[in-house]
Order: sequence, then C-alpha cells, then structure tokens
Amino acid sequence: MKQFMQGNEAIAEAAVRAGARMFAGYPITPTTEILEYLSWRLPEVGGTFVQAESEVAGIHMVVGAATCGVRALTASSGPGLSLKQEGISVLADERLPALIINSVRYGNGIGTLVSSQCDYLRDTRGGGNGDYRPFVLAPSSIQEAVDLVGIGFDLAEKYRMVCMLETEAALSHMMEDCELPEMQEPHRYDWGMDGHYTHPRIGIFDRNSVQEAKEWMVEKYALIKENEQRWEEGYLNDAEYIFVSYGLPGRSTVGAVETLRAQGEKAGFIRPITLWPFPEKAFEKISDHVKGIMTIEANATGQLIDDVALTVKRQGKGMIPVYTHPHIWGVAPRRTIIDDYQKMKAGALKEVY
Repeated sequence: MKQFMQGNEAIAEAAVRAGARMFAGYPITPTTEILEYLSWRLPEVGGTFVQAESEVAGIHMVVGAATCGVRALTASSGPGLSLKQEGISVLADERLPALIINSVRYGNGIGTLVSSQCDYLRDTRGGGNGDYRPFVLAPSSIQEAVDLVGIGFDLAEKYRMVCMLETEAALSHMMEDCELPEMQEPHRYDWGMDGHYTHPRIGIFDRNSVQEAKEWMVEKYALIKENEQRWEEGYLNDAEYIFVSYGLPGRSTVGAVETLRAQGEKAGFIRPITLWPFPEKAFEKISDHVKGIMTIEANATGQLIDDVALTVKRQGKGMIPVYTHPHIWGVAPRRTIIDDYQKMKAGALKEVY
C-alpha cells in the first residue's frame, strides 16, 4: 500500500525495514528528521539509536556496530560528512559495510541550507585519506530512494564496503507517494566480532604482499564496475544531443527531453543512478554522430561533466563536444533545461571538453 511520506522519514523507515538496527549521528539540516524518526522507531524494533556528541563520534560508533556485524547507518550533509571522512576511511580499510546518507546542501565551509549537488567529486572519489571508493547511489524520487536503501545495504554487504545514498535537500523535505518494502528479519554478518575473536577483522592490506593487496583492490573495483552500473536512459538510438543528469535535476531533465521529443527534436538522456561506479556502459550506445552532450547539474562549476568527458574520450568518441551549464543550486525546471538545449544547439555555449 502506498503512503504519502516526507523523503527523510521514508528513507529512515526503509532502513528499518531493510534490517538496520543501529543509527548514530548528529543533527544537521537537512537530515535531522532522519534522526528524529529513528530515535523512536529503532527502539520499537529492538534497535539502538545514539545521538552522538559530534559527527566524528557518530561515524566511529557506526564503525563499532559494523565491526560487530550489525547493519548500521548514519546521515548528515556537506560539512558533517567532511567531518566523518576519517571514520569512513576506517570503514573502507577494515572492509566494513555501512550505509551513509548525504543530503547535499550548497556551499563551502559550513555552507548554506539550499539544495545542491556540490558534493559529487568528494563522494565519488572516496573523500577521506587513502585509496578507496564507496558505492554512491543517487535517487530522483522518494520511491527510488526507498528502493535504493535496501539495495545499498545489500551492495555494501556483498562487497564489504561503504555505500553512500546521495540525496539532496529538496528530496529530503518533499513529500510523495511511495511503497515501503516488507520488513526483513535483522541479521548479523557472519564475520562480525562475537566477543571471542572467532572471526578476526580483515583490513584491505591483510595480504601476503603489497603487490597482492594492489592486485586484489584493482580486481575488486573492476568487478564492481562490470556488474553494478545502474542508470536510466532514453532515445539514445537516434539522439543528436544528449543530456546527462542525476537526482532531482535528472528527473527534470527526463521531462525536458520528453517535451523536446514531442516538438520533433532529437534529444536523449542518460540519468546515472550509480554515481560510482559511473555508468560508462550507457555511453557505449551513443553514436559518433552525436553533435553534443550536456550535463545539467546543481552546482557552480560543473563536476559530473568530468566523468562524462572522460568516459566519452575512453570510448573513442572524444570528438563529441561536451558542455555544461550548471545551475548553482535548487532544481532547474524543464523550461530552463530546454533553454539550455537551445543555447547548445545554436552554438551559444562554449564546450568545456
């Protein structure tokens, strides 16, 4: 049965239904409702909620829960996630699965409270010190966010690594119909510490040599890239101009492309759902005769465009011009994206790559 829910509360309930039984975090706009919801919901199902004294403390509590084999999560936004990077790097080092929710707001330092996508490069590149990647999932609706919570826990557990659900402030606070999943029985990872060191922790360098550790990491990430790319696409078979966008701007972009197609324009789209691994396979379907590719982003300088241009170049399509016209924050409406299209088509925008 569908329910009309706020984004944050739907995400929190989806985590409980996916078997999460521990949350530790610190209040921050725009994710505070996740803390508030789980503060009463987790105890109802025998779980543990901790409002930590800081973001740093919260992520290390998640490290402890994950070490013991419990499905655990935390939530924050830009500056809070920056403070959590040390603990996220520890999770990666110890091969510990966890779900980390980042509802992105715009700005450097403490930033603003405005919805944005300005954390793309930090999150897809690992963020903390070291040499690792997390899964990064980007929903474009509350229903998709609910679905990706369960998928995120499963991916984190399957590959024993961190998974980030990268939402946006607007998605956190909007309300939509969504269908919640059935309750899963909570379970402990079979390798979790049990007080008797039956299953010792295994760091990424628990190998016979540095070279073996390197080869293991390269093979692991190659396997993930091959098997776990997710995206939505439309009209790539005949598109002369292609938009690439994710999250809520991606949702607007899909609508803009549908409008353009109705007007006879040969436009297409790729909406990444996994920001890492980046959906390179989607770009294999585009023609060498495409006249332009444009990213629609909610940041000031363009970040997604780097992965788009690199993918196009790797696939031998480097002669296709790649544009971006980022809209610093918020969610660009269809009419604005259509204006971007007309500027690109008329040659009024300078290609970036």
